[in-house]
Parts: sequence; C-alpha cells; structure tokens
Amino acid sequence: MIIARNAVYAAQRSGLRESGSVVTIGNFDGVHIGHQAMLRAAREQADDLKLPLVVLSFDPHPEAHFSPQTAPPRLSSLAERVLLLGECGVDVACIMPFNAQLAGIEHLSFVSEVLCRQLNARCVVIGDDFHYGKGRAGNAQTLREASTRHGFTLIQIPSVMKGVCRVSSTEIRNMLEAGEIELAAHYLGRQFTIAGRVSHGDARGRTWGFPTLNLVMRHRRALKGVFAVSVEGLDGKTYQGVANLGKRPTVGGLKTLLEVHLFAYQGDAYGQRVCVAFHKQIRREHKFESFDALKAQIQLDIMQAHNYFEESTG
Repeated sequence: MIIARNAVYAAQRSGLRESGSVVTIGNFDGVHIGHQAMLRAAREQADDLKLPLVVLSFDPHPEAHFSPQTAPPRLSSLAERVLLLGECGVDVACIMPFNAQLAGIEHLSFVSEVLCRQLNARCVVIGDDFHYGKGRAGNAQTLREASTRHGFTLIQIPSVMKGVCRVSSTEIRNMLEAGEIELAAHYLGRQFTIAGRVSHGDARGRTWGFPTLNLVMRHRRALKGVFAVSVEGLDGKTYQGVANLGKRPTVGGLKTLLEVHLFAYQGDAYGQRVCVAFHKQIRREHKFESFDALKAQIQLDIMQAHNYFEESTG
C-alpha cells in the first residue's frame, strides 16, 4: 500500500492522473464495522472498474484542530489506522494534515482540485453523514451535484446498525469509557487494540514481583483502568496478561502509561513493537492508601484476569 501525506504525492506515486481512481473519504478512526462496510463497497467498485482504491483521510482529527482541549480521544493511532486500512484492501492511503489551509478550502474547490484534478476520481464512495469543505458547507447533495458536473459516480453507503444503534466512532468511544470492552469489540469487528514500542519504565513492577511491558501513550485514549489483555509481537506467540492504562496515581505518575504484566513471558521486550488486545475491564483505576494496598490489589487483578481467560477458553 502506498502512503502519502498529500494528494499530489499520492497521484505521482501511483499514477492516478493517468489511470483514475475510486476514492472514499473519512476520518476512519478505529476502522470499525461501519467503515469496513464502506471500504468493501469501495473495493468492489475499484475491482469492477480496474482502478486503485484511494482512502482520503486526515490527521489530526478535524476536531483536534478546531478545539484541541475537547477533541475526542483516539480509537487508533495514525500507524494503527493505516495498517487497518491496508488490511481492508486499500491501495493508496492519502493522509492529509488537517491544518488551517485544508480547513479553509471551499467545498467546490475541494472537489475540483483534490478529488478531480489531483486524484482523478472516477467514483467517490461516502457515508450517510458526510460533510466537507470550509465550515462543513459541502454535503452529500452538493457532492452529487458536483459529480454530474465533473463526470464521476457518487455512491452513498448507509450506516451499519446494531439494533437501533448506529455504529460510529463516537459510540465506540462511549462504550470504552464506560468499560464495555466486549460490546465495543462487536462494533469494531475485533478486539480493541493498542500497538506501540516497549519502553523502559521505572522498574517498580519488577521489584514488586510483577514485571511489566511499558508503552507510553502519545495520544489520549478512550479507556482507563485495569484489563485482561493478550499481547502479540513477542517471539511470534500470543501471551495473556493483565494491564493498567492510566497515570498510576498511587505512585505519583504524571503521564499516561500502558503497563502490561504477562503471565508466561520471561524475555527482554525492550524496543520491540507489540499489539495489546483488550478483552475485559477488571476495575477502574484509583489511588490506593499505600503501596502495600496497591500490591495486594495487583495480585487480585492477576487472579481475576487468569480466571477470565480460563473461563473464556474452558
């Protein structure tokens, strides 16, 4: 898959100006089952037309540009999002920096310059809550009118529903914040995961007898607490364990850290890239009165995580 930071580079790398493309547009945070349905429809169009499939997405999330203090937590980092898009059959991931310049493009110019002139879109696939351009002035209707003028096909995909609930990144964030890990997995179509590189911590867990893999969180995530998890990326195996995601108030932590204690791993994981899958929330994170109380609770957490995996595989 070709990864580009602007439409011009995407076109140059993949020859879109000569061949044309099928383009789908969105933030795709989490690449949940609603996104997957839209990507499948776009992939089918690309295969029928024998054209490359281009995803046009943005980083950071537009809300993080306009209101960084209230922007939603991420379901996936940029690297995770690109990997998930590739797994869905995307040929070109064009991740445009969302900045003042992009935010100021009028919706008519966005269509003519980005979609048509740069990406040479022959078909555009969108969701049913689609807005674009300065002030979100563009919508499905304006894009349909533009498709007639510019000669591309527009396909609009309805939302995926779970009962009466629309599958959306916002709904999944709410589930994760509420500790509904298993329900969020149904909306994602997989376990919620966080990937990252193992870094050095303060070694406190090792001195207490609970050695951990430590991953620094560079972006705010939608969940905090203690979880039963599994980890891939070490020795080609999957390991089960228990993880704490938060600021560790009992030890005076200042930055958000993911600490994972694995049940059956003894190796040196520093510097390795791992993927942590969240299976069940065990408890919320809170401050304990003493280190001894925290250590006693960690032992209980480990026992609960053990029991969860035994019951789920029994």
